[in-house]
Amino acid sequence: MQYTDDDADARWVAPGLRLGVLPEGDLDPKAERAVRDVVRTRAHVVRQQTAHGLSRHNILVRHTGVRLRAKRMHALTLEEVERLRPEPAYVLAVTSSLAVVPCLGQQINTLEKAVRKHRKHPLAYEPRLTVDGIGTIVAQTIVLATGAIGRFSTVGNYASYCRCVRSTTSRNGKRQGQGNGNNGHSSLAWASREAAQCASRCSPKVQRFSQRKQAKSHRMIARKAVAHTLARAGYDLMRDLVPFEVHKALS
Repeated sequence: MQYTDDDADARWVAPGLRLGVLPEGDLDPKAERAVRDVVRTRAHVVRQQTAHGLSRHNILVRHTGVRLRAKRMHALTLEEVERLRPEPAYVLAVTSSLAVVPCLGQQINTLEKAVRKHRKHPLAYEPRLTVDGIGTIVAQTIVLATGAIGRFSTVGNYASYCRCVRSTTSRNGKRQGQGNGNNGHSSLAWASREAAQCASRCSPKVQRFSQRKQAKSHRMIARKAVAHTLARAGYDLMRDLVPFEVHKALS
């Protein structure tokens, strides 16, 4: 078995540093790191809120056969649950989940207010807001997760960092193996998919583009195609500091 410790790692790292071939990491400014942590915490709390909503929905479907939409599920009250007449134990399970949801919603609002009060936005923040469907939270997430756009030499490297391209290894047109699909930034990947979903709802042109892709494959591949397109357009927005033009992005 290969033995490694700090001394052994140093023997491998030192030649790379000496030759200048060791890739360097990128450290965000201290002020931006604080806001980045707030945005990440908000995303974590939102996932918890969604998990509670799905749990309540699954309980009610299994034991009452009633299916509710997402907005209706979030507005569900204890009186409405009791009128559905599930077993008392299941009422207790739903009640426990309902007791947690207001606290999560309050914390989400508090975190969002802290993000909106952040006045020292990077220059790339305003161009991101010109994309249909992208608001302050998604724009902040994209800009903070991206960092300095100059560290990406090509638009393909940035799209790969957003996890919007396949992670495969090929040679002479033949696939040699499957790469690491977790390469890239997880928060940036989430923000890219969220931007694609919002843009598909708010922009008729993006919606038609998504429908054409969905007709040839299925819904998730169409959303990934929209995310890839917006990621490539976002690279130009942040590099050149220009507003978003949907006809150029989809051409």
